[in-house]
Amino acid sequence: MINYSCIIIEDEPLALERTKGFVEKTPFLKLLGTFDNALEGLTFLKSNQVNLLFLDINMDELTGIELLKSSQLNCEVIITTAYSEYALTGYELNVTDYLLKPFSYERFLQAVNKIHDKKSVYSNEINSKYIFVKTENRLEKVNIDDILFIEGMRDYSRIHTITKKIMTLQNFSELEELLPANLICRVHKSYMVSISKIEEIERSRIKISNQIIPISETYRNHFFSQINS
Repeated sequence: MINYSCIIIEDEPLALERTKGFVEKTPFLKLLGTFDNALEGLTFLKSNQVNLLFLDINMDELTGIELLKSSQLNCEVIITTAYSEYALTGYELNVTDYLLKPFSYERFLQAVNKIHDKKSVYSNEINSKYIFVKTENRLEKVNIDDILFIEGMRDYSRIHTITKKIMTLQNFSELEELLPANLICRVHKSYMVSISKIEEIERSRIKISNQIIPISETYRNHFFSQINS
C-alpha cells in the first residue's frame, strides 16, 4: 500500500488532537507536522514534499480558503471545518473532500480513501514505459521515454515531450506517484526532469532542449544522488 505524508493546519487544540489521533491510527498516513496557523503551514509546504493536507477554514491572519486561493499547492487537500456553508467553495477549489466537524473515524477514512480511488483511475501503469494522465475529459497515454520535463502550474501540470506539450489536471504529487523515480526526478517545487534528456548541468541550472530549469536547494541533494547512481 502507498504511504502518504501529511500535515494538519488547525487552530482549535481539541480538533487538532482529534485529527492527529485519526492520522496516527491510520497505517498508510505519515504525519510530518501540525500547525495552528496557515502561514506557518504554508511555509512548511513550500520547502517539504507533502501528499495530503488537512486544512481548517476559520483561522486568524490567513483562512484556509484564502490559502487555497492564493497558493499553488502540490498536494491533496481535505478541508476540516465546523461550517457547512464553505462546502461549495471548497469543491470549486478542487479539494479531495470536506469533513464537517465533529467527524467520525469512519468518515475520516472515507475521505482519505478517495485519494486511493483517484490514483486507481489515473495510474493505469501497465508497465514502466508509459502512463495515462487526465487531460480535460479523457485519459491520454504518455510515453515516459518521450518526456523532457514537467512544469507545475497553479491548477495544472504541463508535460513537455519531444513532440508536444500536454496539459493535465493532475498535480505534482499524483504525477510523482505515477512516474519511475529513477527516470523522472523532481528538481524544484515546479519542475521534474527526465534524467536521460539532460544536456548539461551548470551550477543550479539544467539545460534540456534549449530550456533552462532551476535546481532548488530542497531537491538538490536528491537530484545529484539520482544522477550519480
